Amino acid sequence: MKASTLPAAALGLLFTIGAGFVNADDNKIAPSPGPFAQDSALPYHMPPFDKIKEADFRPAFEYGMAEQRKEVDAIAHSSAAPTFDNTIVALERSGRVLARTSNVFFNLNASNTSDEIDKIQEEMAPKLSAHQDAIFLDAALFARVDGLYQKRDTLGLDPESLRLLERYEKQFLRAGAKLSDADKDKLRKLNEQISSLTTQFQQTLLKATNDGAVVVDNVSDLDGLTPEQVAAAAQAAATRKLEGKWVITLQNTTGQAPLAQLKNRALRERIYKASVSRGIGGANDNTAAVSQIIRLRAEKAALLGYKNFAAYALEDETAGTPQAVDKMFSQLAPAVVANTRKEAAEMQQMIDQQAKAGHTKPFKLEPWDWAYYAEQVRKAKYAFDESQAKPYFELNHVLKDGVFYAAHELYGLTFKERTDLPTYQKDVRVFEVFDRDGSPLALFLADYFARGNKQGGAWMNEYVSQSRLLGLQPVIVNNLNIPKPPEGQPVLLTFDEVTTMFHEFGHGLHGMFSSVEYPQFAGTATPPDFVEYPSQFNEMWAHNPQVFANYAKHYQTGEPMPKELVDKIFKASKYGEGFATLEYMEAAMMDMAWHEIGAAQTPAPKDVMAFEAAALKKAGVAMAEVPPRYHTPYFAHVFANQYAAGYYAYLWSDVLAKDTEHWMDTHGDLQRANGDFLRAKILSRGFSRDPGELFKEFYGRDPDVAPLLEARGLGGGEAKAKKAN
Repeated sequence: MKASTLPAAALGLLFTIGAGFVNADDNKIAPSPGPFAQDSALPYHMPPFDKIKEADFRPAFEYGMAEQRKEVDAIAHSSAAPTFDNTIVALERSGRVLARTSNVFFNLNASNTSDEIDKIQEEMAPKLSAHQDAIFLDAALFARVDGLYQKRDTLGLDPESLRLLERYEKQFLRAGAKLSDADKDKLRKLNEQISSLTTQFQQTLLKATNDGAVVVDNVSDLDGLTPEQVAAAAQAAATRKLEGKWVITLQNTTGQAPLAQLKNRALRERIYKASVSRGIGGANDNTAAVSQIIRLRAEKAALLGYKNFAAYALEDETAGTPQAVDKMFSQLAPAVVANTRKEAAEMQQMIDQQAKAGHTKPFKLEPWDWAYYAEQVRKAKYAFDESQAKPYFELNHVLKDGVFYAAHELYGLTFKERTDLPTYQKDVRVFEVFDRDGSPLALFLADYFARGNKQGGAWMNEYVSQSRLLGLQPVIVNNLNIPKPPEGQPVLLTFDEVTTMFHEFGHGLHGMFSSVEYPQFAGTATPPDFVEYPSQFNEMWAHNPQVFANYAKHYQTGEPMPKELVDKIFKASKYGEGFATLEYMEAAMMDMAWHEIGAAQTPAPKDVMAFEAAALKKAGVAMAEVPPRYHTPYFAHVFANQYAAGYYAYLWSDVLAKDTEHWMDTHGDLQRANGDFLRAKILSRGFSRDPGELFKEFYGRDPDVAPLLEARGLGGGEAKAKKAN
C-alpha cells in the first residue's frame, strides 16, 4: 500500500472559498501582495519561482485575507437580492490573491521548507483558520446562501451549478453556521487551536525525522547495501559534517528501506528503534500535541452535534459513517492476520534453519527482522534479488518510457520537457502536457529526490487548479523521496518506487484531466476515500506487460529485461500481501479508534502509546512482529494533514481501483477507447458529481469487492470469471 498523500492542507485544492482559508481580524489592506497580485504571466500561470522570495509571503497572506474579507463582506451585505451569480459565483471568484499565495506557500512548506517558512506557517495557521471561520460563520452571508438553497428547484440551474449551491449549504452547516453566537466563539477558538497544533505536529515531526538519522561508524556494518546506497550514506554524513562516517536517514513510515538489505542485525534494530521512537519524549515530543488535537477535535464534533469526530468527518465522505468503515475492516481482519501469520511462520522457519546450518543460536523474529527475512524468503521461493532488477529501472526510462508511455497509449497524451521555466529547486523538472489533439493541457512538475527540508513520503499537489470560470489550466506536481545518488551515478529504482511513480501520476492525471466550471470541484478535490482511486488504478500500468516491456531496459545496454527475471519480479511482487495489508490496516483502524472517542476519553500524553496498543488489540490486529505503518506520534496523515478519520481511504478506494482493473482486463486493456471512457466518466469530473454515481455510471453497477480480495490473497479466483455488466 502506497502512502501517497496530499500534504499540508491538500494544498492546491483547498484555496477556493469552498474549503479555503480566510481572516476576520484583518480589514486593513497590506501594502502589496508582491508577485501574487495577479495570475502569473508564465505559461499556464505557473508560479514565477525566480521572483518569489520568502519575505513575500507574510504581506501577501495579509493582503489576500483582507482582500477576500472585503469581497465577502460586499457579497454578504449587498442591497441586491441574492442570485446564484452575485452570491455563489461571486464566492467562487473571491480570494484569488490568497489562493495564489497559499498554493505556492504550502506546497513549498511540504517540499522545500526552511526555518523562515516554518515560522510563517506557525504564524499564519491560526490567522487562516480564523479567516475561514469569519466567512462560514457570517450570519448575513449564510442567510443569502440558505435563501438560494431553499428555492434551488426554481432557479433553473445546470447540474454542476446546482451541486455547487448544495455543497455551499452543506459546508456552511458543517462549519457551524446555525450555532449560537456563543458557540460560534467557542468553535473559532477550537479551530485556531487545532490549526496551530497540527502545524506544530508537522514541524516537530520533520525535526524528529531528521534528528533520528542513524550514524554508522564502520562501513562494514553496511554490508548488504549497494555501492550507490553506501555512497549516499557517506554523502548524508558529509552534509552533517560527519566526515569518515555514514548516515542512514529515516523515511516517514515505520519500515525503513535498508532493513530489507542490511545483514547486520544490531544495526537493523538501531534503525527500527530510531524510526518508532520518533515523537515520543525529548525535544521532539509529539504526544502532547496528539492528546490535545484529539480532545479538541472531539469537542468540535460535539459542539456541531456529532457523537464524535469520526461521525463528523465520515458524514462528508463516500463511506458515510464510521460503522461502514469499521464493518469493512472487521470483515477483512481475520483473513489478513491469518495470512500475515503464515508469512511470519515462513520467516521463523528460515531463521531456525540458518541457525541450525551455521551452528548458531536461533532467535525470535522481531519487527526489525521482517523486511530482511521477507526478502530472504522471496529469494528462496522465487530466486529473485531486488538488486538484479534495479539496473532495468532507471528513473528517466521509467518516467518517459513507462509513466508517460502508458498515458500516451491510454489517453493520447504527449510530453515535452521545458527547461525555460523557473523552478523552486534545481532537481525539479517541468514537462508540458499536450492533449490527444495536440492542444496544450497542463504543466507537470516532477520533484522526485529526497531532501532534508522535504516532507517524507510521496504525494501530488496542484500549484494551479483547472477552472473554466477562472480560465485556468492545471499545474501539477508529483513529489517522491527517492535517495539521490552521488553526481554521475544513475538513479536506479526498486520496483516499489516504480509503482509509486505510476501511483502519483495517477493523481496527476486526475488533476490534469479536470474539466469543470467551478474551482471548488477541480481535479482531486474529492473525498479522500475517492481521491486515491485514480492513483491506485494507475499502478496497474506499472505491471502491464506492454508497458513494462517498454520501460524495463538495462540502463547501460538498453537490453530488455530477460523474461526469466520479469517472471520472477511479478511472482515475487505478490509475496507479502499479508504484511502490506496488515500494517496499513493497523494504522487505519488506529486512526478510527482515535476519532471515535469523546473528549472526556482522551488519554493524557503519557498514555498515548498505551491507547494505541489497546486499540490495536481490541481490533484484533495487534501482531508484535508487524507494527502499524505509522505509530501515532509520526502519523502525519492524521495529525498534520487531511486524513483524520480518513486513512481507511486507501483500502476503500482500492476496491474501486481493483474493480476498474478488472473492467480494463475484460475490455481489451491498454486501448485508447478505454482511456477515453474512463476520462469522460471519472477523471474529468472532479467532484462535480457524487463519486458513487460517477463509478456506477462508468461501470454500470456498484463496486464489487471480489477483485480486491483476490489481489490481496483474501479470496478465490471468482473475480477473474466475472464480466462487466
